[in-house]
Amino acid sequence: MDVAYSINRVPIRLTDERWSHIVNARDELVDYYDDCLRTVEDPDFILGGRHDSLKAVRSFGRNRFLVVIYKEISRNDGFVITAYFVRRINRRDIIWRR
Repeated sequence: MDVAYSINRVPIRLTDERWSHIVNARDELVDYYDDCLRTVEDPDFILGGRHDSLKAVRSFGRNRFLVVIYKEISRNDGFVITAYFVRRINRRDIIWRR
């Protein structure tokens, strides 16, 4: 398990179980473990998600974005829910930008 610190300085856990779940669903992410952690720590954008989750977004080229969905449970704990690539993002949902 590794930890990344969100823009709110909340430690966000990426557990082995969660990473296994992510790559089993999306095998294109198998080599992007460190990039997922980096996206949480240094995103280009943060989008609001469902049920108080947040979406950290980082650009990977012109039309490719890595999205890492995570939840901050408290000021001292949070966890990654999932991650995936998309071709575009809804800029109306941006709540924070670098």
